Amino acid sequence: MFAPRLPLLGALAAALLASACTPSLGPPPPGGPVSRPPPPPPMNGGAKFSAQDFAWSQRAGANIIAGRVTYRQGAARYTCAGSAVVLTPETPWSSRRMAALYGSTTAAALPADEVRARTPNAPAGDAGPYVKRTTCDDADQFAFGGLPDGAWYAITVARPAAGGGQTVALMKRVVVRGGRTTPVVL
Repeated sequence: MFAPRLPLLGALAAALLASACTPSLGPPPPGGPVSRPPPPPPMNGGAKFSAQDFAWSQRAGANIIAGRVTYRQGAARYTCAGSAVVLTPETPWSSRRMAALYGSTTAAALPADEVRARTPNAPAGDAGPYVKRTTCDDADQFAFGGLPDGAWYAITVARPAAGGGQTVALMKRVVVRGGRTTPVVL
């Protein structure tokens, strides 16, 4: 009665043992100064824009994001002085948008032209009323205050301080909690 099951169980055990011995290639090698993930596939559905998902970001809070840009490409220092800095609340829609534009939902540094070229692949919607804005000062610093607990995407552009070269779009996910000041380096 159990004989037909033994060959099947033996085959399953052998497959599990073989897969356990499969070598792991480990993490990918570190990228260069500007990592370029492959362009994402066109959006076919996914998270749809919902104003209700952004409602949490409109509450008053006691958190502060204190940011600065220290980005470099080799010896070239970049500056965000005078550039807009936006803070987008994290929602399912904005996470999908970050993935489409930056190839990441955690952090990215990509040529600004490349990010703009990906816009048609990003989910449609207008988060404008929920996005907070400021300007990067001459010391490459910015701040947002009065934030409720939650996750946000800090985004700006930086250009070579010495002039010339390519403008880079910088994005980083930031979590704030407990009425604290959270430092952010882009």
